[in-house]
Amino acid sequence: MNQSNFSVAIIGAGIGGLALAVLLKEQGLEVQVYEQAEAFARVGAGIQMAPNAMKVLRALGLESELKTLGFCSPRALSRVWDSAALSSELPLGAAVEKQYGAPYLFLHRADLHTAIASRVPSGVIQMRHKLQAMELLSKGVALSFANGRRVVADCVVGADGVHSWVREWMLGAQPAQFTGKVAYRTTFPASLLPADQVPKERTKWWGPDRHVVVYPVTAKRDEIYFVTSQPEEAHWLTAESWSAKGDIEALKKSFVGFHPDLQAILHAAPQVHKWALFERAPLSQWSRGAVTLLGDACHPMPPYMAQGAACALEDAMVLSRCLQNASVQTLEANLMRYEATRKPRTTQIQTQSSRNTWLKGETDPTWVYAYDALSTPLVSR
Repeated sequence: MNQSNFSVAIIGAGIGGLALAVLLKEQGLEVQVYEQAEAFARVGAGIQMAPNAMKVLRALGLESELKTLGFCSPRALSRVWDSAALSSELPLGAAVEKQYGAPYLFLHRADLHTAIASRVPSGVIQMRHKLQAMELLSKGVALSFANGRRVVADCVVGADGVHSWVREWMLGAQPAQFTGKVAYRTTFPASLLPADQVPKERTKWWGPDRHVVVYPVTAKRDEIYFVTSQPEEAHWLTAESWSAKGDIEALKKSFVGFHPDLQAILHAAPQVHKWALFERAPLSQWSRGAVTLLGDACHPMPPYMAQGAACALEDAMVLSRCLQNASVQTLEANLMRYEATRKPRTTQIQTQSSRNTWLKGETDPTWVYAYDALSTPLVSR
């Protein structure tokens, strides 16, 4: 075997893990993705792909397809909760594409995930593989799964999300801190609203201690998404979850007094999911030997900048670049280069996102949207 043709095991088949699989397969590497779920579920969630994320999706060959699927809002608006007065307005549409070299799209998360998965070659994704043990060998890393399978890979990437098993193996248990806020979110057919009340733009409604973000997730604006954030007691929490069922009546009570335009949207939703918002401090390290982390596994962040999945896509691109000329002998150094390149940016975004002030007033988003993971300089260790 050519020493540069090493094998990579990716733990987790989320957006970042699948994007990395596509990029590494294009480089000719041996790649397997191990996912614990039995099947991919279509949970009612929207997702924003800013220009920095779209540049990676373009490299995956998905830009044209996603433009036909997603909603392109002409503006991102911030409104005062009760009066609907504008507190900020950010031009999107053609203006943002001209300025940053890529579009800004609003999509159903499942549509984006399906599009990326379609680029992964057959046989790469292994479902029903829950990782339960890992061991560094003199040559490679041994992985043991709950289904009894055992494999050895030269390199392991933990893309297994906010509950990352790989992160705990690397750094020990690090309980997240509950922020005191809970989000409710859902997608629902736009036909449940009168035609003149279907949103035409992405809007965030800012209250004194809570907010709601609303936007369509399809090009035809036939499916609407909203996500909230409001204070709520933590007694019901047993784990970090973003797919637990929520009480639609409790949601409505939380936003009594908000503008009628928003009330109409909240009252049209037939059901919602409930999502407790947790935070973790930036990690001290991302890598150990030939094992590294990607996406929420190493930099989970509140959703207030809509950059969680975007950062995972950036990670995938930068990591693939760092591995392009790697060999089994240089893997550790290449992974450290990836970490050194990515950590300052993700730490900055984590910190900014935690403040929940992004776009509340006039904001210059250039430092976020202009980033290009395809060409950003790779930092030496």
